[in-house]
Amino acid sequence: MFIKKPMEIEDRSMEIIAPHLAGLALTDDEKKIYSRIIHASGDVEYAPIIKIHPEAIAATKAAILRGANIFTDVQMVRRGISIRTFSKFGGEIFCKVSDVDVREYAEREEITRSMAAMRMFGKRLEGQIVAIGNAPTALFEVLRLIQEENIRPAVIIGVPVGFVGAAEAKYQLASQNEIPFITVEGTKGGSSIAVAAVNAILYMLDNSRGLSEK
Repeated sequence: MFIKKPMEIEDRSMEIIAPHLAGLALTDDEKKIYSRIIHASGDVEYAPIIKIHPEAIAATKAAILRGANIFTDVQMVRRGISIRTFSKFGGEIFCKVSDVDVREYAEREEITRSMAAMRMFGKRLEGQIVAIGNAPTALFEVLRLIQEENIRPAVIIGVPVGFVGAAEAKYQLASQNEIPFITVEGTKGGSSIAVAAVNAILYMLDNSRGLSEK
């Protein structure tokens, strides 16, 4: 016999996750993000490697409430964020990775399309939410924009995944203190992790969502 009701599945999942968060001295809001990331990944090994800047949750909430946009590196992140909830606050979600002008620019400059997309967003990132779930090069480019062009996103949710550049990009993100961030250490991460972090904060602001069946 297995659980069929969506809310019961979620409740039971959170009960299983809770002991793995004990002793981490998390706030209630931090627990919600940790729990959603672990729930999305099915991996309790995330518990000790999630890193949340002290101002990140408040900064993300404030940005959402004032209608800020979200800029992502891949379509999987854009499509995973709860648009029904996010749209209530007036923001839009942007991803340019598949655009023709981005592809042409990336080929011309010999860089990744995700990197090219962030470079082309440029000043549009000012005061907005950046959510990177796949490409380390996209995160490196956003960090360059911060350092070299003085562009200041409201918050960076940076969890690119992989064995080439991902750990280094996230380490660089966590080492700076200019922009609030949510990240994870090492090679773990991915679009589902970025989505889980964004949706966790959205549901703190509006928990009237309906959960899909699993």
